Amino acid sequence: MISATDAQKDRFRALVPDGPGVRVKPMFGHLGAYVNGNMFAGLYGDDVGVKLDDEARAELSALEGTTPFSPGGRPLRSYLALPPTMPPDEAAGWLARARDHVATFPPKG
Repeated sequence: MISATDAQKDRFRALVPDGPGVRVKPMFGHLGAYVNGNMFAGLYGDDVGVKLDDEARAELSALEGTTPFSPGGRPLRSYLALPPTMPPDEAAGWLARARDHVATFPPKG
């Protein structure tokens, strides 16, 4: 299994929006961003995946370069990987949308 580099982790942390209940935690050599204990974004190598509702997922999937988010070759349901050429400010907006969506879920204890 590959591990994310420090540069990849720093880039991911810079994209994660602040907010109540938001935390970034290590995940098998990579990182996950959580709100109230539920993951809304993940880093796997260069891939940044976001968990979105159906409408936002359809919108993102229409963008060239979007792929399923598949850590270790296994796609995560409801997650898409952002296009690798997406500008950081646009990517941060998708992470904010993912955070807002997942913040509606019941907190995990």
